[in-house]
Amino acid sequence: MPSVGHVAVGLAAARARRSPAGVATMAWVGLLVVCSCLPDLDVLAFSLGIPYAAPFGHRGAAHSLAIAAICGLLLGLVARAMSLPAVTLGAAAALVMATHGLLDTLTDGGLGIALLWPFSHARYFAPWRPIPVAPIGARLFAAGGIHLMLHECILFLPFFLIGFWPRSNDG
Repeated sequence: MPSVGHVAVGLAAARARRSPAGVATMAWVGLLVVCSCLPDLDVLAFSLGIPYAAPFGHRGAAHSLAIAAICGLLLGLVARAMSLPAVTLGAAAALVMATHGLLDTLTDGGLGIALLWPFSHARYFAPWRPIPVAPIGARLFAAGGIHLMLHECILFLPFFLIGFWPRSNDG
């Protein structure tokens, strides 16, 4: 899936909870958007010669709930060292990152998602898969990829509306 849907989820999550004390609003939004897209860094596995179906291939370990939890824990530790709200930052990062793999189970292609890695190397899809799988790399910006991203913009419109809805001054 292109990051359009993941970006929408990150934006909506940042909107659902105000930035914690000591964290600028734009830094909060940026953090949650980055966390929502972070698992797709595993596309670098292709250039490293790691096969798609390998545990560290695309949609493998990086898309797992365990890696989301570990990243949240690490961010929480960094936040604590910086005297920032560790639990809030770590939990938000882990939850938003976990949505990535869960959303990818709703796509209609690929080999599935290794949600339960390292406990299982099985890859999973949801029973209902309404999101077309995106092409990887430059093909995303070809006509078919652009069409797919526009399709995702419609699917995730409620998340974009939440993410961009103006906040009242009182709350």
